[in-house]
Amino acid sequence: MPILGIFDAGRARTNPAPTVEYLVIAGGGGGGGIWTSATTGTAGGGGAGGYRTATGFAVTSAVATTVTVGAGGAGQSTGQNINGSGSTFSSIANTGGGQGCVEIPAAGNGVGWNGGSGGGARTGFAAGTGIAGQGFDGAVSGFGGSGGGGGATSAASSITGGTSATSAITGTSTAYAGGGGGMSAGGTCGSGGGGTAGDAGFGGTTPGSGSANTGSGGGGNGGTPGPRTGGNGGSGIVVIRYTNTYDNIVSISGGLTYTGPVNSGGYKTYTFTAGTGTVTF
Repeated sequence: MPILGIFDAGRARTNPAPTVEYLVIAGGGGGGGIWTSATTGTAGGGGAGGYRTATGFAVTSAVATTVTVGAGGAGQSTGQNINGSGSTFSSIANTGGGQGCVEIPAAGNGVGWNGGSGGGARTGFAAGTGIAGQGFDGAVSGFGGSGGGGGATSAASSITGGTSATSAITGTSTAYAGGGGGMSAGGTCGSGGGGTAGDAGFGGTTPGSGSANTGSGGGGNGGTPGPRTGGNGGSGIVVIRYTNTYDNIVSISGGLTYTGPVNSGGYKTYTFTAGTGTVTF
């Protein structure tokens, strides 16, 4: 009688599933702007997209796992609550950053919008709130100004965007998820909370946009004459890595844009920069 090997005859072989380290960042919120040429005012910075990272996350062999990379929110001059889009990996679902306030007379649009991190608001209105574990609140500036958007590691401080977080999961230390800058009534432009977030613009100074695949917020854009459009939020990113003693991912399907596996430092790393689809380990 033959002796069977490790795998019984007729049984499909499956790869052992690793536990993975992940970085999931949603799209950043766009900065606010000014509605018409008859309008003078200030606008808020966009909040950072929701940021989460952890190690030891269990996945299951031969089961399709959803991955979605959120787009950044477009900078606005008239829109309301047009936030960044969410990013997901398996059960980790992060919310896009809140849009910064838009200056539209008598329309109540001085509010910052809620999101993974909140957008900045004009004096007299409520700043956007962040989601615990994903990001922080936007700010309200001094009289007549508009605040910065919240970031991954702190709330905005007056016209300065909330601070970004730093991760080296890709092998390169990178700042992610900073809040966009707001502005004072006198036209002082606030800076984004980290080098990947947008600075504010005022009176013809072009606002900065959040850098692609960082989830950072766009800067607000104010002054006169309008219309003026805020900076765009940066798109999100999903990164997963695990020790290189495990096999490569078996399949990646759908419309995902990615690189990997990159073998370095004892890890296999996959970086997803756009789209939605599934991965199977």
